[in-house]
Amino acid sequence: MELSNYKHRGTRAIVMLQELQLNSFYYTWKQVKQAGISVPVTDDANYESWETVLLHVLKASGNFLSWVTKHLNLNDPEIPVLPNKSEIEEKAEEYLNLLQGKWRLALADLSSEQFRMVFEDRPVFLMLEHSVVHPLRHEFQLKELLTYSNMNVS
Repeated sequence: MELSNYKHRGTRAIVMLQELQLNSFYYTWKQVKQAGISVPVTDDANYESWETVLLHVLKASGNFLSWVTKHLNLNDPEIPVLPNKSEIEEKAEEYLNLLQGKWRLALADLSSEQFRMVFEDRPVFLMLEHSVVHPLRHEFQLKELLTYSNMNVS
């Protein structure tokens, strides 16, 4: 991914990292799903099924972008509607591509001066950083499940 149209390399880096982490999470999610690992028992509705985990991470990514663009008075990125739970596995890659396209476009025109203002506006800056860390954190959880399940194979 090149993203040569960005006015500010720091913004470009965040968008590229967000995409990298989201793709990595999705790759690991597919591994866990294919391995037939059970969803951990928890009260967290986002861990009701592997489909709800995927929906949660994808929805959060879109929500982070919508929140940031709103607070920066940028154009609404018009995040596409998520597929429903019964369709998400089949439509995940298509949705992921649409979502990443929104990320790539929404922040491309952010100038260095605007980014400095973002850096000083801690909630916006933290939300951008959280958009990178959120899929990373969920992927970490999934990788632990993969590791644990491989250790218990007789």
